[in-house]
Amino acid sequence: MDDNIAKLKKWVEESDNIVFFGGAGVSTESGIPDFRSTNGLYHQQWKYNPETILSHSFFEANPEEYYRFYRAKLMIKDVKPNITHLRLAELEKEGKLRAVVTQNIDGLHQAAGSKRVIELHGSLLRAYCSKCGKIFNYQAMNVEDGVPRCDCGGVIRPDIVFYEEPLKEEDITDALRYISRADMLIVGGTSLNVYPAAGMINYYNGNKLVLINHSATPYDGMANLVLHEYLGKVFSQI
Repeated sequence: MDDNIAKLKKWVEESDNIVFFGGAGVSTESGIPDFRSTNGLYHQQWKYNPETILSHSFFEANPEEYYRFYRAKLMIKDVKPNITHLRLAELEKEGKLRAVVTQNIDGLHQAAGSKRVIELHGSLLRAYCSKCGKIFNYQAMNVEDGVPRCDCGGVIRPDIVFYEEPLKEEDITDALRYISRADMLIVGGTSLNVYPAAGMINYYNGNKLVLINHSATPYDGMANLVLHEYLGKVFSQI
């Protein structure tokens, strides 16, 4: 076993107040594409930049184009939790992990069995009418073509945080409370370039900040342990 993974394993064994903060890299091993890697969504060719498509103003003005993108790239289908999701759920059951704070919108942490999941950017598994607020099952968005609409005529939208929209205050409060009280913070699968989410790790007060990402991040210099590895390799050994 690699020395750094061995150190992480020891820290996990000694801790009962761990928080995991994760990004798109947590789910790539389940077949869900990330955004910023070489093969990520931002490097694929679309009529509009994916970051534009995923903005509130674009959704309001061009719901047809959003749903074309949704059907091609975002629709959750035939994906299952991977070893990282499953091991995190086990650590929660073991009384070691207090919360998962995630930037992902795929619901795979809950599918793996995690109970305390703070979804900073919402979830594609929930939907509501953008006009009257009526709640819908996410499958209401899975139409073959066109734009799904409520009986009131409003466009059904995913319960996610689009670009240009603020994070929910209650999610920010919960995330910061868990992070600030943790004795160990594991950050995985994120480039730590998306704010305000990335800045949340500045609220960690302990001395066991672990960063696990295949490439370097702006926060590597402040971490107590850095592993430039795939998450599956690491979590399969702890």
